Amino acid sequence: MNFFAPRMSRFKPSPSQIASTRVRELQAAGRDIIKLTAGEPDFPTPDHAKAAVIALMDRNEIHYTPINGLLAMREAARLKFRRDNGLEYGLDQIAVGSGTKQILFNALMATVSAGDEVIIPAPYWASYPDMVLLAGGTPVIVSSGQNSQFKMRPEQLAEAITAKTKWLIFSSPSNPTGATYSADELRGLAAVLMEHPHVHVLSDDVYERLVFDGRTFATLAQVEPGLYDRTVTCNGVSKAYSMTGWRLGFAGGPKEIIANMSKMQSQSTAGASAVAQAAAIAALEGPQDYVTNRTANLKYRRDILFEKLNAATGLSCDLPEGAMYIFCSCAGAMGKKTPDGKVLETDTDFTMYLLDTVGVAVVQGEAYGMSPYFRASFVAPEEDLVRGGDLIQQACAALR
Repeated sequence: MNFFAPRMSRFKPSPSQIASTRVRELQAAGRDIIKLTAGEPDFPTPDHAKAAVIALMDRNEIHYTPINGLLAMREAARLKFRRDNGLEYGLDQIAVGSGTKQILFNALMATVSAGDEVIIPAPYWASYPDMVLLAGGTPVIVSSGQNSQFKMRPEQLAEAITAKTKWLIFSSPSNPTGATYSADELRGLAAVLMEHPHVHVLSDDVYERLVFDGRTFATLAQVEPGLYDRTVTCNGVSKAYSMTGWRLGFAGGPKEIIANMSKMQSQSTAGASAVAQAAAIAALEGPQDYVTNRTANLKYRRDILFEKLNAATGLSCDLPEGAMYIFCSCAGAMGKKTPDGKVLETDTDFTMYLLDTVGVAVVQGEAYGMSPYFRASFVAPEEDLVRGGDLIQQACAALR
């Protein structure tokens, strides 16, 4: 008899773990590895957020917290949605959890049953399909390639919707591509959704503050008020405020859905950390120029890596509009031979070639549902971006 629950066979460990394991092996052997794999900003937590935690500890207010978040945390989330997105929520429409990932997981686990379909545009964050599978649902993948800037078109969405569709999981800016939908592009998708009132939207806006080149962020419930009652808008402090390790996410949405998300959380992690909530409140309510300045720095680093990758033989990249990553085609390297005679047949082969020969770590596109591509993060010191880009050019030039 199999000891493990059948649900564990519905998904596999992320393919990105292949590269991560190899990176650790090479580092243990003394190799110098340039890691262009980071999924988190490398800036420190804002000083005023850290000060809020110190003050909390001095007051000895570190206790269990309400399942749906401290009142002050829900007020801070309400403020953020009103200020940044023009969305108004009651306190009973706010969920608080241990990271945006938990918020998404709670929503799916509370609503998805066997036979339910969840539309996921690809390329996608690797966890989306697996969370749907764990909830018992069926991921419906809608692929959008480089020729459409990795953005799902309204006609693709319309074709994917069936009577079984329960959710669309939507993210802009996107991990791994940085694709950022304009308000007009969102209205095109919203028009399709308005024709199908049984379809709800999980909008993952965690990268919303990381947009470049003068773009203005917009979210679905904002551009189409008719979607307000069936959209859960998710966010957190990890990317905008460089607070990944604090593990604090939040969402605004329909009262009944939020209540059931909190019910699900009550039997898993219970309330989010009091310490993390204190830091998040300070970040959300405090000065925001911190975010603007650091986003400008990320844009500067984006441009360095973009220029390096696009100059490499066989590689082709679009300039990402947001987030922290470049999703780069390595189609021009497929079928070529490495100096030791190995034929590169997949993007995994290509990323392992970079890692083993020149010591540059990136993540294969297979992990995000699209090949042959790789994701390179520009959250790295400038010298690593320059040296890593040069080494990738060197490795590509050596292919025959």
